Amino acid sequence: MSVHARTLSEPNADLSCAGITAVIAAYNEGETIGPVISGVQKHTPFLVEIIVVDDGSTDDTAERAEAAGAMVTRMSKNSGKGLAIRRGLEHVTTGLVLTIDADGQDDPVEIPNLVDQMDPKTDMVIGSRFLGTFHEDAIEPVNRVGNRALTWFFDKLFGVKLTDTQAGFRLFRTERLKRKSLRAEAYEIETELTARVLVDGGRVVEVPVNRYARGSGATSFRKVYHGMRILKTMVSIRAERLRS
Repeated sequence: MSVHARTLSEPNADLSCAGITAVIAAYNEGETIGPVISGVQKHTPFLVEIIVVDDGSTDDTAERAEAAGAMVTRMSKNSGKGLAIRRGLEHVTTGLVLTIDADGQDDPVEIPNLVDQMDPKTDMVIGSRFLGTFHEDAIEPVNRVGNRALTWFFDKLFGVKLTDTQAGFRLFRTERLKRKSLRAEAYEIETELTARVLVDGGRVVEVPVNRYARGSGATSFRKVYHGMRILKTMVSIRAERLRS
């Protein structure tokens, strides 16, 4: 297991041959999906494709995503962020995957900072909100405390020093995860992705990012229910590792 952070001034590997696919899970984000896609198109070097997984939206998320230039795959019903991300990964053919939230809370202008960190020895780059800045109304106090507690427990279980294991803004190598038996169905997907890279001997780094208030709509995150799912996921993967 390895976790590390390096300065942005260090040289980065040439990623042009690997290519990047952005995978965006979206549920009723019609107001923000277009600007998010436009931002990803503008600021992602080596971008090959954007895949939006419409997770059973009842608004015009899919139509707006297609109009903005993304490839859209639709879930027949609202199934959860984890299942949506997994669906998107099935269509990835590039060497790198970028995930970013569809609600406008992540700033695509910071994507090059994540790409800069992806050197040949790195397998995942996390955009850490806790190393960066939470802007007004970007996070509820109880969610801040819960996130820090879950990250602290994750660090203890996996012997690392991460600051934001639940961040949705990240870049990772496709080969590390596409063929893994991912099981996350909901918001535990970020924890599973990070844990599986680490138990497979991969290297994870973090870069500070800004976090903004939602552009519209409301989160479906249920604090206790989803918090327990995240906790169960990290314990389960750690136990699997100990048994192997």
